[in-house]
Amino acid sequence: MAAKDLPQGLRSAQVLVRFGFRMAIMIGFAMFAGVGFGKGMVALLWMSALICAFVGLARRETPFAKQLNHWDEMTAYAALCALATGIVQHS
Repeated sequence: MAAKDLPQGLRSAQVLVRFGFRMAIMIGFAMFAGVGFGKGMVALLWMSALICAFVGLARRETPFAKQLNHWDEMTAYAALCALATGIVQHS
């Protein structure tokens, strides 16, 4: 079954699963970062936000669409990056 044949709810669920899986991988890599967990996590979240923006542009996905897509994922990574930056700076 092609991705465009999937119902909207299933596509959104796939985005949520993809987000959770990527977060687990990033946390694993950040645990072994030479600069520390916080700074490593900030760098990984920033890179993930950029990658999602590029993929959203390449796939010509619409921001604020009915189903979740790479733009929503980018927004979540950017928000978590801002939060983590604030936590790291105040530690």
